[in-house]
Amino acid sequence: MSSRANDILQRRRATGSASALDRWLLRSMMAALPRAGYEVVLWDGSSAGEPTGLRARIHDRAALRRVVRNPPLHFGDLYGAGRITVEGDLVTFLERTYAAVAAGRAAGDSAWWKLWVDPAPNSTSLTAARDNIHRHYDLGNDFYADWLDREAMQYTCAYFPEPGMTLEAAQRAKMDHVCRKLRLKPGQRVIEAGCGWGGFALHMAREYGVEVSAWNISREQVRHATEIARRLGLADRARFVEDDYRNIRGECDAFVSVGMLEHVGPDNYGALGEVIHRCLAPQGLGLIHTIGRNRPGTMNGWIERRIFPGAQPPSLGQMMAIFEPHNFSILDVENLRLHYAETLRHWTDRYLAVFDKVRAERGAEFARVWHLYLAGSTAAFTSGSIQLFQVLFARGGNNQLPVSRRDLYA
Repeated sequence: MSSRANDILQRRRATGSASALDRWLLRSMMAALPRAGYEVVLWDGSSAGEPTGLRARIHDRAALRRVVRNPPLHFGDLYGAGRITVEGDLVTFLERTYAAVAAGRAAGDSAWWKLWVDPAPNSTSLTAARDNIHRHYDLGNDFYADWLDREAMQYTCAYFPEPGMTLEAAQRAKMDHVCRKLRLKPGQRVIEAGCGWGGFALHMAREYGVEVSAWNISREQVRHATEIARRLGLADRARFVEDDYRNIRGECDAFVSVGMLEHVGPDNYGALGEVIHRCLAPQGLGLIHTIGRNRPGTMNGWIERRIFPGAQPPSLGQMMAIFEPHNFSILDVENLRLHYAETLRHWTDRYLAVFDKVRAERGAEFARVWHLYLAGSTAAFTSGSIQLFQVLFARGGNNQLPVSRRDLYA
């Protein structure tokens, strides 16, 4: 019998009471999540965990068997299919889950978590990278426009230096914060690796008078950015190239990458370093803005398979493979982790406001999957397991540098 046919049969059998094996599997899974702060309820009302008002419901036997085998990998698919539901705040549920997993692994009192193995990340070769990006960023510009900021469509961490800022104001603040770090001046040449929908390149060209060459392998994003540049009369100062970062050519006064390194993969950091070394002028500055980790590791298996194929957020140690071979000096490292959590809260609120539209246009499973992705990302940043690094660097012999960082926060 095929696995799909067996899955359907198991779901049909789940209308009755949970078996002794079902209840044992549930207790074993929850034992690997000490003091999770919620309960998990089976289809017949059997439960394990703490009755705090926050609960997950598993609606059929096959779903239980799958999630027990590897919760990080299978929970997302089952949640998207509606076979697992969460009653209460989804972000809180995920925050408590992450904390419980970390506590269980630290205590070492259950071998269950050792079975939860994430798959190897997708390749990030020239051919594979284009397919990886297509699967995430080419879902349709209208989809992202519904919940990103309405000015620049920034799909990266915003910056909230003041309380109560709107998403639009915080994204402008992020772009200006990066531009101040790069000390941009009119007439300079900027290379941007991975430009999204072009909002940052256009901001640099319009507000700082620089000439930007932006490289991206997402056809939908490059098309959108090129059209906006033409409409704003900036096509002569903001050029968008549909090509891989490995093919970047030309000298620049500033090299910047915001939200691309996550897709490069550690095996290619040497190649990225070569590109920067080839392009950056002797007195130039560079900045890489990336999701990161406290220590090397792989992406959650479900995110890798369903959302961000090939994504591998680096540790700071791994990032040094970009800089060390070419004697680049690190000038500044800033962690904006909590700013990304706040950015994700804004995105989630806007996404939920159009949830019914997304469900009508793309189906209930797609709509639930993306809600889970945004909620899970929020929880990852608030739990401290995922970081947001901005790394400013220059060539080792560059002495034309400010003696303090005071101007960055003026």
